[in-house]
Amino acid sequence: MLRRLYDWTMAKAADRRAEWWLAGFSFVEASFFPVPPHPLLGIMCLAEPKKAIRFAAIATLASVVGGMLGYAIGHLLYESVGAQLLALLGLSQSFPKAACYLREYGAEIIVIKGATPIPFKLLTITAGFIEMPLLTFIGASVVSRSISFMIVGVLFRLFGAPIKAFIDRYLGLAVAGFVALVIGGFLAIALLSGGAKETSEKCEIAAAQA
Repeated sequence: MLRRLYDWTMAKAADRRAEWWLAGFSFVEASFFPVPPHPLLGIMCLAEPKKAIRFAAIATLASVVGGMLGYAIGHLLYESVGAQLLALLGLSQSFPKAACYLREYGAEIIVIKGATPIPFKLLTITAGFIEMPLLTFIGASVVSRSISFMIVGVLFRLFGAPIKAFIDRYLGLAVAGFVALVIGGFLAIALLSGGAKETSEKCEIAAAQA
């Protein structure tokens, strides 16, 4: 099923309404759609490198707005809709741990997510459920989604189509290094305050008891 969804998504890159498809996929992926918009974004940037930043901005803004839908689902409709969505996506077991870390670290977790494979929809629904302040959530989402999409747009805009080979080979490593630095910074702050170990243990227990 996922493969068919992926192929269907990629076919939209050749559509004359590709920007609208990109916005739509970015919107729904942030709240419930299982296929990320990054492959579509990459093909569009490859086809028109001069519009790469525009495409990335569209994906970023649409994803933030879609994240607000996910937040609303978690905040207003968790029992009737949110829980079922997470179960359908295979994320139910991750929910307690995500809720714990969001309560402990707040916006930092959402920002870090921008450069990790953690499903954004898990955090948007969970943030609504735990009632994270909306403005904090939106601000963190803008940073997170910018990390996720704009780096691709900027690289294509600066270097054009030849950057695709670099992205395919090295972007994962570069992003992983960035994440390590960000996480290291947050962990250093937490360790200085004496809370990192306690938080980790607390969230592991929450996940185990779910």
